[in-house]
Amino acid sequence: MPPRAVDYLVQAVATLGVRHIFGVDGANIEDLYDAIFDSPHDVTGVVAKHEFSAATMADGYARSTAGLGVVCATSGGGAMNLVAGLAESFAARVPVLALVGQQPAALEGRGAFQDSSGLAGTFDAARLFEQITRYCARVDAVDALPRHLSRAVTAARRGGPAVLLLPKDVQQAEIGDLPPFVAPRPSTARDDAGLDRVVAELHSARATGKIVIIAGDQVARDGARDELRHLAAVLDAAVGVAPDAKDVYGPDEPGFCGVSGTMGHPELVDAVRRSALCLLVGTRMPVTARAGLDDALRGPALASVGAEPPYPASVHATSADLRTALAELAASQGATEPEPAPHRPNPSDGPFFAAARPRELTPLEVPAATGPGLRYRDIVETLNATVDPGTDVFADAGNTGASVVHHLRLPRGGRFVVALGMGGMGYAFGAGIGSAFARRRRSGGGVRRTLVVAGDGAFFMHGMEIHTAIEHELPVTFLVFNNNAHAMCVTREQLYYGDRYSFNRFQPAHLGAGVAAMFPRLPSYSPTGTDELAAVLDHCFETTGPSFVSIDCDPDEIPPFAPFLSIPRRNP
Repeated sequence: MPPRAVDYLVQAVATLGVRHIFGVDGANIEDLYDAIFDSPHDVTGVVAKHEFSAATMADGYARSTAGLGVVCATSGGGAMNLVAGLAESFAARVPVLALVGQQPAALEGRGAFQDSSGLAGTFDAARLFEQITRYCARVDAVDALPRHLSRAVTAARRGGPAVLLLPKDVQQAEIGDLPPFVAPRPSTARDDAGLDRVVAELHSARATGKIVIIAGDQVARDGARDELRHLAAVLDAAVGVAPDAKDVYGPDEPGFCGVSGTMGHPELVDAVRRSALCLLVGTRMPVTARAGLDDALRGPALASVGAEPPYPASVHATSADLRTALAELAASQGATEPEPAPHRPNPSDGPFFAAARPRELTPLEVPAATGPGLRYRDIVETLNATVDPGTDVFADAGNTGASVVHHLRLPRGGRFVVALGMGGMGYAFGAGIGSAFARRRRSGGGVRRTLVVAGDGAFFMHGMEIHTAIEHELPVTFLVFNNNAHAMCVTREQLYYGDRYSFNRFQPAHLGAGVAAMFPRLPSYSPTGTDELAAVLDHCFETTGPSFVSIDCDPDEIPPFAPFLSIPRRNP
Protein backbone atom coordinates (compact mmCIF):
# COMPACT_ATOMS: atom_id res chain seq x y z
CA MET A 1 0.00 0.00 0.00
CA PRO A 2 1.44 3.44 -0.89
CA PRO A 3 2.18 5.56 2.20
CA ARG A 4 -0.70 7.74 3.37
CA ALA A 5 -0.95 10.91 5.42
CA VAL A 6 -1.51 8.81 8.56
CA ASP A 7 1.70 6.88 7.85
CA TYR A 8 3.48 10.22 7.56
CA LEU A 9 2.08 11.25 10.95
CA VAL A 10 3.28 8.08 12.66
CA GLN A 11 6.75 8.52 11.14
CA ALA A 12 6.75 12.11 12.39
CA VAL A 13 5.78 11.05 15.92
CA ALA A 14 8.64 8.52 15.95
CA THR A 15 11.08 11.15 14.63
CA LEU A 16 10.10 13.39 17.54
CA GLY A 17 11.11 10.63 19.99
CA VAL A 18 7.54 9.94 21.09
CA ARG A 19 6.76 6.26 21.62
CA HIS A 20 3.06 6.34 22.53
CA ILE A 21 -0.05 7.88 21.00
CA PHE A 22 -2.96 8.02 23.44
CA GLY A 23 -6.56 8.24 22.33
CA VAL A 24 -9.95 6.64 21.81
CA ASP A 25 -10.63 5.03 18.44
CA GLY A 26 -13.53 5.97 16.18
CA ALA A 27 -14.57 6.21 12.55
CA ASN A 28 -12.74 9.44 11.79
CA ILE A 29 -9.47 8.51 13.49
CA GLU A 30 -9.32 4.76 12.82
CA ASP A 31 -6.91 5.17 9.91
CA LEU A 32 -4.30 6.51 12.32
CA TYR A 33 -4.54 3.35 14.44
CA ASP A 34 -4.30 1.32 11.23
CA ALA A 35 -1.07 3.14 10.41
CA ILE A 36 0.29 2.54 13.91
CA PHE A 37 -0.35 -1.19 13.53
CA ASP A 38 1.57 -1.41 10.25
CA SER A 39 4.29 1.04 11.18
CA PRO A 40 7.94 -0.12 11.28
CA HIS A 41 8.57 2.55 13.91
CA ASP A 42 8.55 1.96 17.66
CA VAL A 43 5.22 3.67 18.31
CA THR A 44 2.43 2.11 20.40
CA GLY A 45 -1.22 3.08 20.11
CA VAL A 46 -2.97 3.19 23.48
CA VAL A 47 -6.78 3.20 23.65
CA ALA A 48 -8.02 4.96 26.77
CA LYS A 49 -11.52 4.71 28.16
CA HIS A 50 -12.33 8.42 27.72
CA GLU A 51 -10.77 11.19 25.66
CA PHE A 52 -10.26 13.40 28.73
CA SER A 53 -8.08 10.67 30.20
CA ALA A 54 -6.28 10.21 26.88
CA ALA A 55 -5.44 13.92 26.88
CA THR A 56 -4.17 13.75 30.46
CA MET A 57 -2.11 10.67 29.55
CA ALA A 58 -0.38 12.74 26.88
CA ASP A 59 0.03 15.54 29.43
CA GLY A 60 1.58 13.22 32.03
CA TYR A 61 3.80 11.62 29.37
CA ALA A 62 5.08 15.07 28.37
CA ARG A 63 5.72 16.17 31.96
CA SER A 64 7.71 13.05 32.77
CA THR A 65 9.77 12.97 29.59
CA ALA A 66 10.31 16.75 29.27
CA GLY A 67 9.20 16.18 25.68
CA LEU A 68 5.99 16.09 23.69
CA GLY A 69 2.81 14.15 24.41
CA VAL A 70 0.53 13.04 21.57
CA VAL A 71 -3.21 12.38 21.79
CA CYS A 72 -5.74 11.52 19.11
CA ALA A 73 -9.53 11.54 18.98
CA THR A 74 -12.34 11.11 16.53
CA SER A 75 -14.78 13.85 15.59
CA GLY A 76 -17.87 15.07 17.43
CA GLY A 77 -18.14 14.03 21.06
CA GLY A 78 -14.69 12.46 20.98
CA ALA A 79 -13.14 15.77 19.99
CA MET A 80 -15.20 17.67 22.58
CA ASN A 81 -14.09 15.31 25.33
CA LEU A 82 -10.51 16.48 24.75
CA VAL A 83 -11.30 20.04 25.75
CA ALA A 84 -10.91 19.80 29.53
CA GLY A 85 -7.66 17.82 29.27
CA LEU A 86 -6.15 20.18 26.70
CA ALA A 87 -7.25 23.15 28.82
CA GLU A 88 -5.14 21.78 31.70
CA SER A 89 -2.14 21.45 29.37
CA PHE A 90 -2.75 25.00 28.12
CA ALA A 91 -2.97 26.46 31.63
CA ALA A 92 0.13 24.54 32.78
CA ARG A 93 2.01 25.15 29.49
CA VAL A 94 2.56 21.43 28.80
CA PRO A 95 3.48 20.54 25.17
CA VAL A 96 0.82 18.24 23.72
CA LEU A 97 0.01 17.54 20.07
CA ALA A 98 -3.63 16.59 19.42
CA LEU A 99 -4.55 14.84 16.17
CA VAL A 100 -8.31 15.19 15.79
CA GLY A 101 -10.24 13.37 13.07
CA GLN A 102 -12.95 15.13 11.10
CA GLN A 103 -15.62 14.09 8.62
CA PRO A 104 -14.49 13.92 4.97
CA ALA A 105 -13.97 17.40 3.54
CA ALA A 106 -16.53 16.83 0.78
CA LEU A 107 -19.27 16.39 3.42
CA GLU A 108 -18.54 19.58 5.38
CA GLY A 109 -21.72 21.59 5.71
CA ARG A 110 -23.76 18.86 4.01
CA GLY A 111 -25.28 17.13 7.03
CA ALA A 112 -22.36 14.82 7.85
CA PHE A 113 -22.48 13.00 11.16
CA GLN A 114 -20.44 14.91 13.78
CA ASP A 115 -19.79 17.81 11.42
CA SER A 116 -17.81 20.57 13.17
CA SER A 117 -16.72 22.54 10.11
CA GLY A 118 -18.60 25.70 11.06
CA LEU A 119 -20.58 25.51 7.80
CA ALA A 120 -24.35 25.40 7.35
CA GLY A 121 -25.11 26.05 11.00
CA THR A 122 -22.61 23.60 12.51
CA PHE A 123 -20.19 24.69 15.20
CA ASP A 124 -16.57 25.35 14.30
CA ALA A 125 -14.08 23.06 16.05
CA ALA A 126 -11.19 25.26 14.93
CA ARG A 127 -12.60 28.30 16.73
CA LEU A 128 -13.24 26.22 19.85
CA PHE A 129 -9.74 24.73 20.04
CA GLU A 130 -8.07 28.07 19.21
CA GLN A 131 -8.98 29.26 22.71
CA ILE A 132 -7.01 26.52 24.48
CA THR A 133 -4.09 25.90 22.12
CA ARG A 134 -0.91 27.50 20.91
CA TYR A 135 -1.75 26.51 17.36
CA CYS A 136 -4.81 25.08 15.65
CA ALA A 137 -5.30 24.36 11.95
CA ARG A 138 -7.63 22.41 9.72
CA VAL A 139 -5.48 20.42 7.27
CA ASP A 140 -7.42 20.63 4.03
CA ALA A 141 -4.92 18.91 1.73
CA VAL A 142 -2.20 16.33 2.19
CA ASP A 143 0.52 18.58 0.78
CA ALA A 144 -0.26 21.10 3.55
CA LEU A 145 0.36 18.52 6.26
CA PRO A 146 4.17 18.98 6.65
CA ARG A 147 3.81 22.74 7.02
CA HIS A 148 1.02 22.57 9.58
CA LEU A 149 2.69 19.74 11.51
CA SER A 150 5.98 21.62 11.77
CA ARG A 151 4.17 24.74 12.99
CA ALA A 152 2.15 22.72 15.48
CA VAL A 153 5.23 21.04 16.98
CA THR A 154 7.08 24.36 17.19
CA ALA A 155 4.11 25.99 18.92
CA ALA A 156 3.63 23.12 21.38
CA ARG A 157 7.29 23.22 22.34
CA ARG A 158 6.77 26.81 23.44
CA GLY A 159 4.46 25.38 26.09
CA GLY A 160 0.91 24.22 25.51
CA PRO A 161 -1.23 22.12 23.19
CA ALA A 162 -1.43 22.29 19.41
CA VAL A 163 -4.33 20.80 17.45
CA LEU A 164 -4.48 19.54 13.89
CA LEU A 165 -7.98 18.88 12.53
CA LEU A 166 -7.68 16.07 10.00
CA PRO A 167 -10.52 15.22 7.58
CA LYS A 168 -10.79 11.50 7.00
CA ASP A 169 -10.10 11.76 3.27
CA VAL A 170 -6.95 13.77 3.95
CA GLN A 171 -5.78 11.10 6.42
CA GLN A 172 -6.27 8.44 3.75
CA ALA A 173 -4.63 10.43 0.95
CA GLU A 174 -1.37 9.14 -0.50
CA ILE A 175 1.58 11.38 0.32
CA GLY A 176 3.25 10.95 -3.05
CA ASP A 177 6.76 12.40 -3.08
CA LEU A 178 6.51 14.34 0.20
CA PRO A 179 9.92 14.15 1.91
CA PRO A 180 10.10 12.47 5.35
CA PHE A 181 9.23 14.65 8.30
CA VAL A 182 12.14 16.50 9.86
CA ALA A 183 11.67 17.73 13.41
CA PRO A 184 11.89 21.53 13.65
CA ARG A 185 14.81 22.79 15.66
CA PRO A 186 13.98 23.95 19.19
CA SER A 187 14.02 27.69 19.64
CA THR A 188 17.38 29.14 20.69
CA ALA A 189 16.01 32.62 21.36
CA ARG A 190 17.70 34.29 24.33
CA ASP A 191 16.60 37.16 26.52
CA ASP A 192 20.06 38.57 27.17
CA ALA A 193 18.72 41.94 28.28
CA GLY A 194 16.35 40.31 30.74
CA LEU A 195 19.09 38.09 32.17
CA ASP A 196 21.33 41.12 32.58
CA ARG A 197 18.60 42.85 34.59
CA VAL A 198 18.13 39.78 36.81
CA VAL A 199 21.90 39.56 37.32
CA ALA A 200 21.95 43.20 38.44
CA GLU A 201 19.17 42.47 40.94
CA LEU A 202 21.12 39.50 42.32
CA HIS A 203 24.29 41.57 42.79
CA SER A 204 22.34 44.32 44.53
CA ALA A 205 20.51 41.91 46.84
CA ARG A 206 23.65 40.02 47.83
CA ALA A 207 25.17 43.32 48.96
CA THR A 208 22.22 44.16 51.22
CA GLY A 209 20.67 40.94 52.49
CA LYS A 210 19.43 37.47 51.79
CA ILE A 211 17.84 35.92 48.71
CA VAL A 212 14.89 33.53 48.62
CA ILE A 213 14.20 31.36 45.57
CA ILE A 214 10.71 30.03 44.85
CA ALA A 215 10.98 27.29 42.23
CA GLY A 216 8.22 26.04 39.97
CA ASP A 217 7.29 23.13 37.76
CA GLN A 218 9.33 24.36 34.78
CA VAL A 219 12.50 23.41 36.68
CA ALA A 220 11.48 19.75 36.50
CA ARG A 221 10.27 19.90 32.91
CA ASP A 222 13.50 21.54 31.77
CA GLY A 223 15.61 19.03 33.72
CA ALA A 224 17.21 21.89 35.67
CA ARG A 225 17.23 20.52 39.22
CA ASP A 226 21.04 20.36 39.46
CA GLU A 227 21.37 23.89 38.13
CA LEU A 228 18.80 25.09 40.69
CA ARG A 229 20.74 23.46 43.53
CA HIS A 230 23.98 24.98 42.30
CA LEU A 231 22.48 28.46 42.02
CA ALA A 232 20.94 28.17 45.50
CA ALA A 233 24.33 27.18 46.93
CA VAL A 234 26.11 30.02 45.13
CA LEU A 235 23.59 32.55 46.38
CA ASP A 236 23.37 30.99 49.86
CA ALA A 237 19.62 31.22 49.26
CA ALA A 238 16.63 29.88 51.10
CA VAL A 239 14.50 27.81 48.72
CA GLY A 240 10.78 27.24 48.59
CA VAL A 241 8.72 25.46 45.97
CA ALA A 242 5.39 26.11 44.32
CA PRO A 243 2.71 23.49 45.07
CA ASP A 244 3.30 21.75 41.74
CA ALA A 245 7.08 21.62 42.19
CA LYS A 246 7.70 19.49 45.27
CA ASP A 247 10.10 17.35 43.25
CA VAL A 248 12.58 20.11 42.36
CA TYR A 249 13.98 20.81 45.86
CA GLY A 250 13.29 19.07 49.13
CA PRO A 251 13.56 19.08 52.92
CA ASP A 252 16.93 17.26 52.86
CA GLU A 253 18.55 20.10 50.90
CA PRO A 254 20.21 23.26 52.23
CA GLY A 255 17.94 26.17 53.06
CA PHE A 256 14.66 24.45 52.19
CA CYS A 257 11.75 26.34 53.70
CA GLY A 258 8.65 24.67 52.35
CA VAL A 259 5.79 25.03 49.93
CA SER A 260 4.25 28.33 48.91
CA GLY A 261 0.62 29.30 48.72
CA THR A 262 -2.69 27.96 49.97
CA MET A 263 -1.17 24.64 51.09
CA GLY A 264 2.15 26.13 52.15
CA HIS A 265 4.37 26.60 55.18
CA PRO A 266 4.96 29.64 57.41
CA GLU A 267 8.75 29.20 57.19
CA LEU A 268 8.66 30.31 53.56
CA VAL A 269 6.49 33.33 54.32
CA ASP A 270 8.92 34.41 57.04
CA ALA A 271 11.94 33.86 54.79
CA VAL A 272 10.44 36.00 52.02
CA ARG A 273 9.50 38.72 54.49
CA ARG A 274 13.11 38.95 55.74
CA SER A 275 14.77 38.76 52.32
CA ALA A 276 16.27 41.43 50.10
CA LEU A 277 15.22 39.65 46.91
CA CYS A 278 12.77 36.91 45.99
CA LEU A 279 13.80 35.12 42.80
CA LEU A 280 11.01 33.20 41.04
CA VAL A 281 12.30 30.34 38.89
CA GLY A 282 9.96 28.64 36.43
CA THR A 283 6.69 29.66 38.07
CA ARG A 284 4.11 32.31 37.27
CA MET A 285 2.95 32.33 40.92
CA PRO A 286 -0.83 32.04 40.45
CA VAL A 287 -3.06 32.54 43.47
CA THR A 288 -2.66 28.93 44.63
CA ALA A 289 1.11 29.51 44.80
CA ARG A 290 1.18 33.02 46.28
CA ALA A 291 -1.79 33.11 48.69
CA GLY A 292 -0.47 34.18 52.07
CA LEU A 293 2.65 35.62 50.45
CA ASP A 294 1.22 38.84 48.99
CA ASP A 295 2.09 40.97 52.02
CA ALA A 296 5.53 39.41 52.36
CA LEU A 297 6.29 39.98 48.67
CA ARG A 298 5.76 43.73 49.04
CA GLY A 299 9.02 44.08 50.95
CA PRO A 300 11.82 42.51 48.89
CA ALA A 301 12.70 43.14 45.28
CA LEU A 302 11.16 40.58 42.92
CA ALA A 303 12.93 39.00 39.96
CA SER A 304 11.95 36.09 37.75
CA VAL A 305 13.32 33.73 35.13
CA GLY A 306 11.05 31.36 33.22
CA ALA A 307 9.04 30.73 30.09
CA GLU A 308 6.52 33.45 30.93
CA PRO A 309 6.40 36.48 33.22
CA PRO A 310 4.84 35.83 36.64
CA TYR A 311 1.59 37.41 37.72
CA PRO A 312 3.25 39.68 40.33
CA ALA A 313 5.22 42.53 38.75
CA SER A 314 8.91 41.61 38.56
CA VAL A 315 12.16 42.05 36.72
CA HIS A 316 11.81 39.15 34.31
CA ALA A 317 14.04 37.17 31.97
CA THR A 318 12.26 34.93 29.49
CA SER A 319 13.78 31.47 29.21
CA ALA A 320 12.50 28.21 27.75
CA ASP A 321 15.76 26.53 28.84
CA LEU A 322 16.24 26.87 32.59
CA ARG A 323 19.30 24.62 32.59
CA THR A 324 21.21 27.19 30.58
CA ALA A 325 19.65 30.24 32.22
CA LEU A 326 20.31 29.10 35.81
CA ALA A 327 23.87 28.08 34.95
CA GLU A 328 24.47 31.54 33.50
CA LEU A 329 23.02 33.20 36.61
CA ALA A 330 25.35 31.13 38.79
CA ALA A 331 28.32 32.00 36.58
CA SER A 332 27.44 35.67 36.82
CA GLN A 333 27.99 35.42 40.59
CA GLY A 334 31.51 34.07 40.15
CA ALA A 335 30.67 30.34 40.14
CA THR A 336 32.03 28.02 37.47
CA GLU A 337 31.21 24.34 38.00
CA PRO A 338 28.18 22.91 39.85
CA GLU A 339 29.05 21.34 43.18
CA PRO A 340 29.19 17.53 42.86
CA ALA A 341 27.30 17.01 46.12
CA PRO A 342 24.28 19.19 46.89
CA HIS A 343 24.21 18.20 50.57
CA ARG A 344 26.95 20.51 51.83
CA PRO A 345 25.86 22.84 54.64
CA ASN A 346 24.91 26.48 54.17
CA PRO A 347 26.25 29.17 56.51
CA SER A 348 23.61 29.84 59.11
CA ASP A 349 21.64 33.07 59.22
CA GLY A 350 18.67 32.18 61.36
CA PRO A 351 16.49 29.08 61.21
CA PHE A 352 15.06 29.71 57.74
CA PHE A 353 18.35 30.22 55.90
CA ALA A 354 20.25 27.29 57.34
CA ALA A 355 20.17 23.54 57.82
CA ALA A 356 21.49 21.08 55.29
CA ARG A 357 19.66 18.33 57.14
CA PRO A 358 16.14 17.02 56.66
CA ARG A 359 13.90 19.40 58.51
CA GLU A 360 10.40 19.27 59.84
CA LEU A 361 8.37 22.23 58.69
CA THR A 362 5.53 23.72 60.67
CA PRO A 363 2.28 22.12 59.50
CA LEU A 364 -0.87 24.15 59.13
CA GLU A 365 -2.99 23.65 62.23
CA VAL A 366 -6.31 22.06 61.34
CA PRO A 367 -9.30 21.39 63.60
CA ALA A 368 -9.38 17.94 65.14
CA ALA A 369 -11.52 15.49 63.19
CA THR A 370 -13.78 13.10 65.08
CA GLY A 371 -15.45 11.18 62.26
CA PRO A 372 -14.69 7.73 60.89
CA GLY A 373 -11.61 6.60 59.02
CA LEU A 374 -7.98 7.66 58.93
CA ARG A 375 -6.77 11.25 59.07
CA TYR A 376 -5.25 12.85 55.99
CA ARG A 377 -1.94 13.57 57.66
CA ASP A 378 -1.61 10.02 59.03
CA ILE A 379 -2.14 8.61 55.54
CA VAL A 380 0.46 10.89 53.98
CA GLU A 381 2.98 10.29 56.78
CA THR A 382 2.57 6.57 56.11
CA LEU A 383 3.38 7.29 52.48
CA ASN A 384 6.45 9.24 53.58
CA ALA A 385 7.70 6.15 55.37
CA THR A 386 7.02 3.68 52.55
CA VAL A 387 7.48 5.41 49.17
CA ASP A 388 10.75 4.42 47.49
CA PRO A 389 13.17 6.91 45.92
CA GLY A 390 12.42 7.42 42.25
CA THR A 391 8.66 7.02 42.66
CA ASP A 392 6.54 9.37 40.55
CA VAL A 393 3.54 10.84 42.37
CA PHE A 394 0.45 12.27 40.67
CA ALA A 395 -2.01 13.94 43.02
CA ASP A 396 -5.56 14.97 42.20
CA ALA A 397 -7.56 18.03 43.20
CA GLY A 398 -9.50 18.69 46.40
CA ASN A 399 -8.83 17.76 50.02
CA THR A 400 -6.66 14.86 48.92
CA GLY A 401 -4.41 17.08 46.82
CA ALA A 402 -4.12 19.69 49.57
CA SER A 403 -3.03 17.02 52.07
CA VAL A 404 -0.43 15.56 49.74
CA VAL A 405 0.99 18.94 48.73
CA HIS A 406 1.31 20.02 52.35
CA HIS A 407 2.54 16.83 54.03
CA LEU A 408 4.29 14.67 51.41
CA ARG A 409 8.09 14.52 51.58
CA LEU A 410 8.87 13.29 48.11
CA PRO A 411 11.95 11.06 48.00
CA ARG A 412 14.74 11.89 45.60
CA GLY A 413 14.52 11.04 41.94
CA GLY A 414 10.75 11.10 41.54
CA ARG A 415 8.37 13.37 39.67
CA PHE A 416 5.55 15.16 41.49
CA VAL A 417 2.57 16.49 39.55
CA VAL A 418 -0.61 18.10 40.82
CA ALA A 419 -2.97 19.64 38.27
CA LEU A 420 -3.50 23.21 39.47
CA GLY A 421 -3.97 24.77 36.04
CA MET A 422 -7.64 23.88 35.69
CA GLY A 423 -7.93 21.67 38.77
CA GLY A 424 -9.87 19.10 36.78
CA MET A 425 -10.93 16.19 38.97
CA GLY A 426 -9.73 12.82 37.74
CA TYR A 427 -6.65 14.27 36.02
CA ALA A 428 -4.23 12.17 38.06
CA PHE A 429 -5.56 8.82 36.83
CA GLY A 430 -4.78 9.46 33.17
CA ALA A 431 -1.67 11.55 33.78
CA GLY A 432 -0.13 8.94 36.07
CA ILE A 433 -0.81 6.23 33.50
CA GLY A 434 0.73 8.32 30.71
CA SER A 435 3.80 8.93 32.81
CA ALA A 436 4.06 5.23 33.65
CA PHE A 437 4.16 4.33 29.97
CA ALA A 438 7.19 6.57 29.60
CA ARG A 439 8.99 5.67 32.82
CA ARG A 440 8.00 2.15 33.85
CA ARG A 441 11.59 0.93 33.44
CA ARG A 442 14.41 2.41 35.45
CA SER A 443 17.53 3.38 33.52
CA GLY A 444 19.56 0.84 35.48
CA GLY A 445 16.94 -1.89 35.23
CA GLY A 446 14.04 -2.77 37.48
CA VAL A 447 10.56 -1.30 37.80
CA ARG A 448 9.82 2.36 38.40
CA ARG A 449 6.63 2.82 40.39
CA THR A 450 3.99 5.49 39.76
CA LEU A 451 1.66 6.47 42.60
CA VAL A 452 -1.70 8.09 41.83
CA VAL A 453 -3.36 9.72 44.85
CA ALA A 454 -6.96 10.86 44.43
CA GLY A 455 -10.28 11.16 46.20
CA ASP A 456 -13.38 9.11 45.59
CA GLY A 457 -15.04 12.00 43.74
CA ALA A 458 -12.19 12.00 41.22
CA PHE A 459 -12.35 8.19 41.07
CA PHE A 460 -16.05 8.27 40.15
CA MET A 461 -15.27 10.69 37.31
CA HIS A 462 -12.31 8.99 35.64
CA GLY A 463 -11.09 6.19 37.90
CA MET A 464 -12.14 3.43 35.52
CA GLU A 465 -9.03 4.36 33.57
CA ILE A 466 -7.35 1.85 35.89
CA HIS A 467 -8.57 -0.65 33.29
CA THR A 468 -5.93 0.75 30.91
CA ALA A 469 -3.23 0.22 33.54
CA ILE A 470 -4.41 -3.36 33.98
CA GLU A 471 -4.44 -4.03 30.23
CA HIS A 472 -0.85 -2.84 29.88
CA GLU A 473 0.37 -4.22 33.23
CA LEU A 474 1.69 -0.82 34.29
CA PRO A 475 3.41 -0.43 37.67
CA VAL A 476 0.88 2.07 39.01
CA THR A 477 -0.54 2.05 42.52
CA PHE A 478 -3.86 3.88 42.82
CA LEU A 479 -4.46 5.23 46.32
CA VAL A 480 -8.00 6.58 46.83
CA PHE A 481 -9.05 8.63 49.86
CA ASN A 482 -12.68 7.51 50.21
CA ASN A 483 -14.72 9.98 52.26
CA ASN A 484 -17.99 9.32 50.38
CA ALA A 485 -18.22 12.95 49.35
CA HIS A 486 -16.94 15.81 47.30
CA ALA A 487 -15.30 16.66 50.59
CA MET A 488 -13.86 20.08 49.73
CA CYS A 489 -17.36 21.11 48.65
CA VAL A 490 -18.71 19.75 51.94
CA THR A 491 -16.18 21.92 53.75
CA ARG A 492 -17.31 24.95 51.77
CA GLU A 493 -20.95 24.22 52.61
CA GLN A 494 -20.00 24.12 56.27
CA LEU A 495 -17.82 27.23 56.32
CA TYR A 496 -19.65 29.52 53.94
CA TYR A 497 -23.28 28.38 54.07
CA GLY A 498 -23.82 27.48 57.70
CA ASP A 499 -23.88 23.71 57.18
CA ARG A 500 -27.62 23.96 56.57
CA TYR A 501 -27.60 21.32 53.84
CA SER A 502 -25.31 19.21 51.74
CA PHE A 503 -25.54 18.37 48.08
CA ASN A 504 -22.07 16.84 48.18
CA ARG A 505 -22.31 13.77 50.40
CA PHE A 506 -22.52 10.41 48.60
CA GLN A 507 -24.20 7.15 49.40
CA PRO A 508 -21.40 5.04 50.94
CA ALA A 509 -19.42 2.93 48.50
CA HIS A 510 -16.94 0.16 49.21
CA LEU A 511 -14.43 0.95 46.51
CA GLY A 512 -11.81 -1.64 47.38
CA ALA A 513 -14.31 -4.50 47.37
CA GLY A 514 -15.97 -3.22 44.21
CA VAL A 515 -12.73 -2.91 42.28
CA ALA A 516 -11.61 -6.33 43.50
CA ALA A 517 -14.84 -7.87 42.22
CA MET A 518 -14.55 -6.09 38.88
CA PHE A 519 -10.88 -6.94 38.33
CA PRO A 520 -10.17 -10.23 40.15
CA ARG A 521 -6.46 -10.26 39.24
CA LEU A 522 -5.87 -6.70 40.47
CA PRO A 523 -4.42 -6.55 43.99
CA SER A 524 -7.04 -4.45 45.78
CA TYR A 525 -7.09 -3.50 49.46
CA SER A 526 -9.08 -1.51 52.01
CA PRO A 527 -6.81 -1.06 55.05
CA THR A 528 -8.36 0.38 58.20
CA GLY A 529 -5.27 1.45 60.20
CA THR A 530 -1.87 2.97 59.50
CA ASP A 531 0.03 -0.24 60.28
CA GLU A 532 -2.17 -2.18 57.88
CA LEU A 533 -1.81 0.61 55.31
CA ALA A 534 1.98 0.49 55.58
CA ALA A 535 1.99 -3.29 55.04
CA VAL A 536 -0.37 -2.99 52.08
CA LEU A 537 1.74 -0.27 50.47
CA ASP A 538 4.90 -2.32 50.92
CA HIS A 539 3.21 -5.20 49.11
CA CYS A 540 1.87 -2.96 46.34
CA PHE A 541 5.25 -1.36 45.74
CA GLU A 542 6.85 -4.80 45.35
CA THR A 543 4.43 -5.92 42.64
CA THR A 544 5.32 -5.47 38.98
CA GLY A 545 1.84 -4.45 37.82
CA PRO A 546 -0.98 -2.19 39.01
CA SER A 547 -2.60 -2.22 42.43
CA PHE A 548 -5.48 -0.42 44.13
CA VAL A 549 -5.89 0.83 47.70
CA SER A 550 -9.01 2.48 49.14
CA ILE A 551 -8.84 4.20 52.53
CA ASP A 552 -11.91 5.44 54.38
CA CYS A 553 -11.65 9.06 55.55
CA ASP A 554 -13.78 11.57 57.40
CA PRO A 555 -15.73 13.84 54.99
CA ASP A 556 -15.84 16.53 57.70
CA GLU A 557 -12.09 16.75 58.23
CA ILE A 558 -10.73 20.19 57.29
CA PRO A 559 -7.70 19.83 54.99
CA PRO A 560 -4.46 21.83 55.33
CA PHE A 561 -5.78 24.55 53.04
CA ALA A 562 -5.12 28.06 54.32
CA PRO A 563 -8.32 29.76 53.06
CA PHE A 564 -10.40 27.38 55.19
CA LEU A 565 -8.43 27.78 58.39
CA SER A 566 -9.16 31.42 59.16
CA ILE A 567 -12.93 31.27 58.70
CA PRO A 568 -15.17 30.60 61.71
CA ARG A 569 -18.00 28.20 61.01
CA ARG A 570 -21.39 29.85 60.63
CA ASN A 571 -24.19 28.49 62.73
CA PRO A 572 -26.97 26.70 60.81
